[in-house]
Amino acid sequence: MCSLSFFSLSLSSAFVFILGIYYLMFDYSIFIDWELFSLNGSMVVMTFIFDWMSLIFMSFVMYISSLVIYYSEDYMSGEVNIIRFVMIVLMFILSMGFLIVSPNLISIMLGWDGLGLVSYCLVIYYQNVKSYNAGMLTALSNRIGDVAILISITWMLNFGSWNYVYYYNFISDSFEMKIITMLIILSAMTKSAQIPFSSWLPAAMAAPTPVSALVHSSTLVTAGVYLLIRFSPMLETYGYGWFLLMIGCMTMFMAGLGANFEFDLKKIIALSTLSQLGLMMSILSMGYLKLAFFHLLSHALFKALLFMCAGSMIHNLSLCLSFRFMGSIVNFMPLTSVCFNVSSLSLCGIPFLAGFYSKDLILDMVCLSWINCFIFFLYFISTGLTASYSFRLFYYSMLGDNNFYSASSFNDKSYFISFGMLILLFVSVFGGSFLSWLIFPIPYMIVLPYYLKFLTILVVALGFYLGYIISNVNFSYNLFSLNILSIISFSGSMWFMPYLSTSFIMYLPLSMGFYSSKSFDYGWGELFGGQGLYELFINLINYIQSWYDSNFKIYLLTFIFWMFILMMLFFL
Repeated sequence: MCSLSFFSLSLSSAFVFILGIYYLMFDYSIFIDWELFSLNGSMVVMTFIFDWMSLIFMSFVMYISSLVIYYSEDYMSGEVNIIRFVMIVLMFILSMGFLIVSPNLISIMLGWDGLGLVSYCLVIYYQNVKSYNAGMLTALSNRIGDVAILISITWMLNFGSWNYVYYYNFISDSFEMKIITMLIILSAMTKSAQIPFSSWLPAAMAAPTPVSALVHSSTLVTAGVYLLIRFSPMLETYGYGWFLLMIGCMTMFMAGLGANFEFDLKKIIALSTLSQLGLMMSILSMGYLKLAFFHLLSHALFKALLFMCAGSMIHNLSLCLSFRFMGSIVNFMPLTSVCFNVSSLSLCGIPFLAGFYSKDLILDMVCLSWINCFIFFLYFISTGLTASYSFRLFYYSMLGDNNFYSASSFNDKSYFISFGMLILLFVSVFGGSFLSWLIFPIPYMIVLPYYLKFLTILVVALGFYLGYIISNVNFSYNLFSLNILSIISFSGSMWFMPYLSTSFIMYLPLSMGFYSSKSFDYGWGELFGGQGLYELFINLINYIQSWYDSNFKIYLLTFIFWMFILMMLFFL
């Protein structure tokens, strides 16, 4: 099943990618309006749009999905229901495909809601309490965005069509279009886990690692960014860019800061995904939609590789997630270590890897844009924090002594895992330059002073040094972390966002329910209901019984009285 899915998806990906390059070269697009049926003069239609953006993104989704499914052949080898797992992943890919090629809000809703439903099934796949809690948080957070799209569908009914392509040049001050744009921004923020909906993304790491490699690289979390890329003309028209810019920059900074205090291997990579999503959102809000799409594609390549390498380490570590148990892995798993470090360096934007071409161009455009100092510093500080947690990850997992129990089973001999990592290693090195030549055939002419041009490399170098300092501090060094424990707990817990999304929201309704049930069901309701009547009759019976016990005359008189009543009834 895995091999069949791999070959079919990889062949489809190659065909769709070639078609996308053809459409890109000739600036060609196809709009298909397919009438399903007509009832009482009303047509039910299915619409598709095929342009270079949708085709190339679809090819990337199928390419990464094929490698992830092939990787699952070994990673999920102990799974009894492997066919069910592959079918759920294929449903996930189908939902993402609906979302990508749909210019219609109704069919977008099919893919959008399908992503949320199937992601819930994948997050709770291991069926334990932690997975159930994470799946519920994921599903309920995404339901907010689903409701926003449903409301925007009802508002768009006023214009006669749900195809958003028709409204690209609809420049007016209509109240409905402003409301629709606000709702689309809200739904994109929930699906791409922007502040204040960020807590579900690290929690979704309860899913199997192959699912994480797919979900957090090219499918679920990028759906919100892709939707906003499609709606970007409306975003620019109604001036919501400043809000999205602030949200994206704060998300990028918050995730980069939190990853420097995390010890869970998958959660660190999830927080790095969150940081890159904030980067895409913020650069999209400035109007550079091609640049945001370029970074979305290049990020999908090296992030899928990063998750695959992490999954290979976890698989060999008997599913241990904390990198404090790792160390000196480079001696036992050299191939995994090379792929892991290449993808980490690509994430940091080291020159001539895939991430460099998009991240360096984004930071150059930030230097050229009309933004304030606060946003400018957030961009570069977040870039330094990315380098910091990447070096910290490298330091704990690759260097030092081995902290695991037995090294006998540590190797790179798994064919299925190694094949997927090697293919993605190739595109993580050469994919960025290839995409930049495709998407930007005429290069940008960016003229910056020396100190701004070299600021990116300087910030990355300082980030590496900061990561080394954080990692190399002696444990007994005056117990410095205990002196600033409140700051560390605030920064390391994503600014208390998981607490705000779970316990804080649940506290008021649960406490009100407890006190109301205590007052009514266990209070006045019990007093005047079953328990109260029970107590009344028991006391009354005991009182009457005390009469009989204390006075034999009363007992005889009562007996004679009841006998008289029975005799009267008998003769009547």
